[in-house]
Amino acid sequence: MIEMKNVSKKYINGVQALTNINLKIEKGDFAFLVGPSGAGKSTFIKLMLKEEEPSEGMIYLDNKDITKLSRRKTPFLRRNIGVIFQDFRLLPNKTVFENVAFAMEIIESSSKEIRRQVPMVLGMVGLSERANQYPHQLSGGEKQRVSIARAIVNNPSILIADEPTGNLDPETAWEIMKVLRQINRRGTTILMVTHAKDIVDVMQQRVIALEKGRIIRDEQRGAYGYED
Repeated sequence: MIEMKNVSKKYINGVQALTNINLKIEKGDFAFLVGPSGAGKSTFIKLMLKEEEPSEGMIYLDNKDITKLSRRKTPFLRRNIGVIFQDFRLLPNKTVFENVAFAMEIIESSSKEIRRQVPMVLGMVGLSERANQYPHQLSGGEKQRVSIARAIVNNPSILIADEPTGNLDPETAWEIMKVLRQINRRGTTILMVTHAKDIVDVMQQRVIALEKGRIIRDEQRGAYGYED
């Protein structure tokens, strides 16, 4: 599902962000990516989304080497990857329904598909009654649920969650984790970047730890392992 072979990334300014990364995440896995600031987590995600190119090595998503993918075909790659951000990134002038529908409009889904799919995913994240409200009318947890709905509305095989609980209080954070767990149980592969020690320790999923651009730990049923 996700595989990196001997992947390194050195930026033009000389910063070595990743060094010789070898990693395989199977279909349906739930993995946490942890590590201190500057460890290389953001670069790792950018390489998966083809926002950056590796200096060396190969990256496979769904058995396709994306390092050989042309710029023209990159949007098609991203259709198979949903992304959830810490700061929600909702469109303020669109309703909940319209924010989620926008992700389908981008890939030119039909109006019929949108009318069928959007209510279904809003129901999945518990927001059916909020469909006609705007982002400013929602709590932080509700905004993140909209973000999740938008990320999964096109049925991606991979979901990248970049600090999805970072701006939420602990109780709301656990509500979001329950939603992500449900999505994972439906077969979606999830890679979650996080500094949330309590969540990682309690959930006991796979933990991949980066430090100074290298994988220093990769454990099934792992723990966070840092004090920050």
